[in-house]
Amino acid sequence: MIACGLDFGTSNSAIGVARDKTAALAPIEASSTLMPSAVFFDYEAKGRVLFGNEAISAYVGQAEGRLMRALKSILGSPLIDEETSLGGRSKVPLREVVEIFVRHLKHKAEAFAGQEITAVVHGRPVRFVDDDRADARAQSVLEAIARRAGFRDVVFVYEPIAAAHHYEQTVQSEELALIADIGGGTSDFSIIRVGPRHRERADRSPADRNRDVLATAGVRVGGTDFDTALSLAAVMPLLGFGTRLIEKNLPMPNALYNELATWATINFAYTYKNERELAELVSLACEPEKVERLLAVVRQRLGHRLGFAAEDAKIALSAEERADVPLTFLEAGLAITATRADFDRAIKARIDRLYRAASDCISAAGLKPAAVDTIFLTGGSSRVPAVRAAIGRAAPSARLAAPLAGGSDLLSVALGLTQMAGIMTCR
Repeated sequence: MIACGLDFGTSNSAIGVARDKTAALAPIEASSTLMPSAVFFDYEAKGRVLFGNEAISAYVGQAEGRLMRALKSILGSPLIDEETSLGGRSKVPLREVVEIFVRHLKHKAEAFAGQEITAVVHGRPVRFVDDDRADARAQSVLEAIARRAGFRDVVFVYEPIAAAHHYEQTVQSEELALIADIGGGTSDFSIIRVGPRHRERADRSPADRNRDVLATAGVRVGGTDFDTALSLAAVMPLLGFGTRLIEKNLPMPNALYNELATWATINFAYTYKNERELAELVSLACEPEKVERLLAVVRQRLGHRLGFAAEDAKIALSAEERADVPLTFLEAGLAITATRADFDRAIKARIDRLYRAASDCISAAGLKPAAVDTIFLTGGSSRVPAVRAAIGRAAPSARLAAPLAGGSDLLSVALGLTQMAGIMTCR
């Protein structure tokens, strides 16, 4: 039997194939096994849909069309029932956009395998959202999407448990590990026993009678939230965020700034109503030149360009103390310099939530922090120094596991899901 492991992520996605006791990730964009979770609907070439880096390149190259990103983050929100307008076409439900992307990944895996694949071990966060009913609905929506895409057998596995399974392949002795998967939209934690005796167990669910998994926890905080915070702190003030209106010294309305700083809602900012209101606010603002920039962003559909600028700065600040943020696509010579200190201040409330979630996971396992042997960090946002420090504070005596080879902090969930698919198909 053949099956696949699917990691549909907020920022990036991957899919692997398991058969004959072997597991391998499929190339989904040229030779790469990792692809940005992005879809671009090309208005000029009617009906053409682009994915991943090709989608982003088309948008940045100013092809006429609509870019969709961070689609996973809407699964647990009312936005999943909304529709988006695609040029002159009738509106398309956002859940259909998610289905288009999942089906594309499935086709890539099938091309790699050379045959149809109908069974999938599908990753999911511990919590899509904090509300139990909305969380259950999010998995139900994702399962329905997977089935419409052509999967008949669908099994869900918590992403930190999949990451633990991959990490475990390198472990030489028994450990009690805190797995921290800091993703694009959510952060997930698990306290799990790992080691040579546990590797071949397919059932690593929290209900596992072997009690490998002692606790799980999740919080809706991730890298896209850091992008939003940095954008509002550093980029949006150049567009009038925080400025005031001349009449009665009222503050500039901030709803549109928040919409443009959040990946999942950027396209909702592009309305004629917003253009009309901004045109009026230019003459009423104390700093009209800044509000004119905001109007240009809406008119020229540049919201995702702002998002990429903030994301690039976040990535740079994970390695450096300062990062230049060029905004010349909006205005010649326009740029700012963001600092690590500015970034840390902007994300402090979210970092505090990560620390509490990690600490709560340890407590839910019935453990003291000193009982944790190892912390294994995965997910792109685990590279943020403030994130690493916060998780480290939750278990200060634990050893921080060295990053696995091959950049697998971005692929450990997909690899783990695929390996688990292989075990399940051999039972």
